[in-house]
Amino acid sequence: MKVVSIGGGTGLAVLLRGLKAHVVAFPSHRPIEPPISRLTAVVTVADEGGSSGRLRREFGVLPPGDVRNCLVALAEDEQILTQIFEYRFSRGLGLRGHSLGNLFLTALTDLTGDFAQAVRSASEILAVRGEIFPATLQDVRLRALLANGRVVNGEAGISQAGSPIRRLSIVPEDCKPVAETLKAIESADLITVGPGSLYTSLIPNLLVRGIAEKIEQSSARKVYIANLMTQPGETTGYTAAAHLRALMEHAGRNLFNRALLNTRPLSPELLRTYRKQGAEPVACDVEAIRSLGIEPLCAPLLEEEDWVARHEPRLLANEVLRLASQLR
Repeated sequence: MKVVSIGGGTGLAVLLRGLKAHVVAFPSHRPIEPPISRLTAVVTVADEGGSSGRLRREFGVLPPGDVRNCLVALAEDEQILTQIFEYRFSRGLGLRGHSLGNLFLTALTDLTGDFAQAVRSASEILAVRGEIFPATLQDVRLRALLANGRVVNGEAGISQAGSPIRRLSIVPEDCKPVAETLKAIESADLITVGPGSLYTSLIPNLLVRGIAEKIEQSSARKVYIANLMTQPGETTGYTAAAHLRALMEHAGRNLFNRALLNTRPLSPELLRTYRKQGAEPVACDVEAIRSLGIEPLCAPLLEEEDWVARHEPRLLANEVLRLASQLR
């Protein structure tokens, strides 16, 4: 089975970490049938914060952070690479705050003269179990029209807007996709979108010219993986169906057959911690999802680690592949 996973941030990396165990060339255990013969990650390049934002401004490269997360997740020797690539300099003029993985990708971009080639070279060096493509190679920025009529520019500003987002766009609006991304979508048997920040990791991929259209035209099984928690300011009060409606409205079409939702509750202690930050578990409103023409699938997918709620990679991958197998 050929799988294309679309997203960004830490959510996409979690999914890839689970899926790579089922890649047929490198099975770490007996995979669920059908195994994955080709695994492709399509990653947003709209990040403007932290180390990625600084490198973007200073060197004119595409933001490497989300791609770095995917490289680490798909690497054959993930444990040591996580330590190396996630290492952040705590001191040093110009180095403080940068991750070594981001600097590595920036250096490869300078050496090869092309970000896509830098990602390919890094993939070969790290022996990743799959392929990683940025959604576009153009320097794109996010722009959001808020419910109060204000326009906010940039990923960081949007995540801290403090008002509901009425419409998201990318600048330039007609940016071109990476050709390999469209080819991978065309030949895919399974396409996943999420988990990840709705307006800063997921929707930007669908706004790149041709990507949403290719997904709609594909005969693949198309699964939306719902977030575990709302994000303060960005998706406050959003249910799972509200996330799907936002994706459909921005894409201009319904892209999904199924939606995968978590049913495992947070511990009371972690729930209190998130509520202090203005976040709540994403409500699984299954009937509202069905009214959109999408069939929900509910499963316990949550794990709590270091006081953070995340999808458990193995459980998530198993459910995604089981669903795809049933749809076959």
